[in-house]
Amino acid sequence: MKKFFFVSFLILFCTSIYAKANVFFDDGDVDSVSLYVAQGTGSGSLLHLVYPGDWEIVPMTTIMLQYSQPMTIFRLSARMNLNLIQNTAYESARGLSFFGGGVSWDVAPISWNRFYVGIGIGPYYRDNHDRWVSSRLVFGEKFFIGAHISEHTRIEVFTLHFSNGDFTETNLGFNFAGMSIGYSF
Repeated sequence: MKKFFFVSFLILFCTSIYAKANVFFDDGDVDSVSLYVAQGTGSGSLLHLVYPGDWEIVPMTTIMLQYSQPMTIFRLSARMNLNLIQNTAYESARGLSFFGGGVSWDVAPISWNRFYVGIGIGPYYRDNHDRWVSSRLVFGEKFFIGAHISEHTRIEVFTLHFSNGDFTETNLGFNFAGMSIGYSF
């Protein structure tokens, strides 16, 4: 176990040393806008994000608009985000739709050439509560893999989880998987 932590530390430290700039932004860019589109993959815990074998297609689609600015966290490339999210549920998932907003922070501990891997977290406030999560305050966790496809444009494949951290008795959580496109300027 000690070897695992030592190797993890070296990877994180070395990627931050050789990073020329913030991996989310091109040189001189200080703002970014992104559009995220995702499909519901069911309810469940945070582990549901990283194990696609447990995913079930749920009739809900999420669209999120994100504005970002660069920052660093422990010398790693990071971004601070403002998010607006609309989840539209239909058919058997009717009643699970919500609109919300929040702030989040993403960090990319691994980056190589045009590619990066990252995680994000942040609080969100939604306009209603439902049978999956009985609170308006939720926390979002995101895992993503991204790539720069042109000078100012990048794409990401991501999974996203919303839940309230068991603050209330009903907390099944929301899970999504999708893609995003972002433009920095």
